[in-house]
Amino acid sequence: MKAEIISVGTELLLGEITDTNASYLAGQLPLLGIDLYWISQVGDNRVRLVEVLERAWQRSDLILTTGGLGPTEDDLTRETIAEVLGEELRIDPILEREIQERFARRGVKMAPSNIKQAAVIPSAKAIHNARGTAPGWWVEKDGHILMAMPGPPGEMHHMWHTEVLPRLHQRATGAIIFSKTLKVFGLPEGTVGELVSPLLSSANPTLGVYAKADGIHLRFTAKAKSQQQAEEMIAHGETRVRSILGESIWGTDNDTMASVAGDMLTEKGLSLVVMEYCTGGLLATTITEAPDTSAYFKGGLIPYSNEALIAYGVDAKLIYDYGVISSEVAQAMAEVARLRLGADVGVSITGVIGPDELEGKPVGTMYIGIDSSQNKKTIEGNYPGDRFRVKRWVTNVALFELRKMLLALD
Repeated sequence: MKAEIISVGTELLLGEITDTNASYLAGQLPLLGIDLYWISQVGDNRVRLVEVLERAWQRSDLILTTGGLGPTEDDLTRETIAEVLGEELRIDPILEREIQERFARRGVKMAPSNIKQAAVIPSAKAIHNARGTAPGWWVEKDGHILMAMPGPPGEMHHMWHTEVLPRLHQRATGAIIFSKTLKVFGLPEGTVGELVSPLLSSANPTLGVYAKADGIHLRFTAKAKSQQQAEEMIAHGETRVRSILGESIWGTDNDTMASVAGDMLTEKGLSLVVMEYCTGGLLATTITEAPDTSAYFKGGLIPYSNEALIAYGVDAKLIYDYGVISSEVAQAMAEVARLRLGADVGVSITGVIGPDELEGKPVGTMYIGIDSSQNKKTIEGNYPGDRFRVKRWVTNVALFELRKMLLALD
């Protein structure tokens, strides 16, 4: 089965939003053994949308569209599908009533334009949208399947998992494609590629090397008759990679550095605090993006001046003798945060994010301090780039080093 994804919305072409729907669906289709051949983006223009849909109808067995199902004049996906298939749109009274009832439950007066969301064509069956007012469409005609889903990711994801995926799973035949990603940090992409080069020539499973914001990702992909068989094929390669890269592998698949460190803190019954001098709370924000953070994270201190550091309890003499951009002050920050907030582990960051050097140290100079009753550690590095890249990189380094320290604890 050849599949195609079409993302609809002028905002995608203007760069106002990122097309996360297409990448999400692209990761879902292999799990069904469905081969994705094309991904397109098209604006809210009827002529161009007709052109894209007609081409997809000619070359693809399965077409997935996202976006363009709203109530406004520039939401044209329904009208365009009807035109391409030569069918007439009609208001479904059951859908109309459901949309009216949804607005009534919210105590909001429904604009008349919302009625267009109840329109369907004869070959389309409505797909329930539990998260929004726009139903999706499931169209089957002339050996093709077309599914139109809403653009908001929260609505699309829920519709995919609860309504679309079960139906497609019944239809999918042939091999299953299964993937697993190993996440690596602290090694350059070229080095990782060289170390795992003996596995890169494998045809099944394949191994790809990708540079990401949180390090290097190694993605195994296997094609087999069953998921169990595919997992067994990948397991052999994974064992070899783990023997080569060791502790540089910090996670898999949907893991984040924050979630991995958080799971380890929870498992060991430890609490965490942070103090950030230059990252403006990015480390604390990243930590709290993981689930169940309140089980181990007590909070963060965000000084942005020497006076604030001293007020929090960092020794003024340390700052005077070594400068705020130093390993000594980084270690003191981690300890002060830990003791002040009564936590088991303290992590600190101090450095120069630019645009100018500070205390004679170049942009990108960073110091990370980690403090616990069992271990004290300072990491020094230089991470060149713009302010955001420096902040993001040093935040990842801090979480990676926290994980290493937790691994070493009894």
